[in-house]
Amino acid sequence: MAELLVDFITSLDGYASGEGWPGFWGLEGPEYLAWLGEQPKVTYLMGAKTYRLMSGFAAGQVPDGEAELRAEEEESVDELTRASKVVFSSTLEDPLTWANSTLVRDDPVEAVRAMKENESGILTTVGSLTLCRSLLRAGLVDRFRVGMFPVITGATGAERIYDGYPDVALEMIDQRTFDGRILMVEYKPRVLEHPPLAAPA
Repeated sequence: MAELLVDFITSLDGYASGEGWPGFWGLEGPEYLAWLGEQPKVTYLMGAKTYRLMSGFAAGQVPDGEAELRAEEEESVDELTRASKVVFSSTLEDPLTWANSTLVRDDPVEAVRAMKENESGILTTVGSLTLCRSLLRAGLVDRFRVGMFPVITGATGAERIYDGYPDVALEMIDQRTFDGRILMVEYKPRVLEHPPLAAPA
């Protein structure tokens, strides 16, 4: 049975990106990059918006405000290009042009449920906030990992990650710090049907 990991990179205040900020907020360091390079082979899951953005980078586009992709960003995009990718969309057309990408038009929750039952290895999300929210709400997520970078993007932050989420209890199963500034926390999530009642006084 495959394992599903929802994986986020965020600012301290829970944004997935910030207008005018480079990838990783420009704060990735050697320890963090080495750790990224050591990660096991996975199948990446994404929605149409993330596919359009990342495949655009792979085709030579650059983020707004940047003249070119930095070396660290190029390596991240190259790794995604080489990896197996499953894209959930009702608007994209086959064949997808980004290498190693498979288009799935079925309901993402049911498709991922079947992938978990019938495949092995690790399934990992990339961005795709709506997809991640749906998979978590359905109880399919085995691990929930967040890399928090030491910036607050209150003025420029885009894509608030946790808006629309259900209440979720998180059991910490791992944590570490990279380069003295990037906090990585990993949890086993459990969606709560109702908020827990306060203990009697």
